Amino acid sequence: MLKLNCDLGESYGAWSMGQDAQLMPLIDQANIACGMHASDPVTLLRTVKLAIEHGVEIGAHPGYPDKEGFGRRAMALTPDEVYALVLYQVAALDGVARSQGGQVGYVKPHGALYHAMMNDKLTRIAIMQAVADYPAPLNLVMLATADYQRFEQEAGQLGGAALTLRFEAFADRAYTDEGQLMPRGQSGAVHHELARVVAQAEQIAAHGKVTTHSGRSVKLPAQTLCVHGDTDAALAAVKAIRHMLVEHSAGV
Repeated sequence: MLKLNCDLGESYGAWSMGQDAQLMPLIDQANIACGMHASDPVTLLRTVKLAIEHGVEIGAHPGYPDKEGFGRRAMALTPDEVYALVLYQVAALDGVARSQGGQVGYVKPHGALYHAMMNDKLTRIAIMQAVADYPAPLNLVMLATADYQRFEQEAGQLGGAALTLRFEAFADRAYTDEGQLMPRGQSGAVHHELARVVAQAEQIAAHGKVTTHSGRSVKLPAQTLCVHGDTDAALAAVKAIRHMLVEHSAGV
């Protein structure tokens, strides 16, 4: 069955983001902010404990050091800087998780770093190498596109440990005709209507496809489905999608 993942742990100090306590029991994988684009040590620890309590797989969600922009602004970092940035954040989250009896199982970059990974080979290889070099085995989550085999080939050519990729699709984001996510700055890039979010999730789960902004149908070889946790409709969407996934798995 398609796994359901959500970005969580993105509060910071007195600033509260998302509905983590309500969302966590409904998902399979929690992408937990590691302190750069959002979160703080207390939030990180609290979110890790919540994931362990509900048996949810813990994923590191590293981003650019940009709390003011919520990690959604591009930064001109060298590959060496990207490599170190990812390792630093993964190690922080994994250390906290292990202290509580859990561990990080995968890495999913956040925001602008995620888009840089998908669009810039040097950044992508730096992130892949950081994940492969981590002393515990980790998977890397990437956007499901028609180029997925090229990314698998790149991962297979890395030095060090073998790197397994997981490909994801988005229930609440609009897609271009090339199978990429529409930039957030464009109108209609984020789906806010519950019915539309659930319909796109069902299309991905049942048919491995998504309908683009222009009405084209694009195949997505996805293994996991993301719903962003920082929207007002997130909880209702996750509840409806979880119900749909269970019914789909049962053949209802």
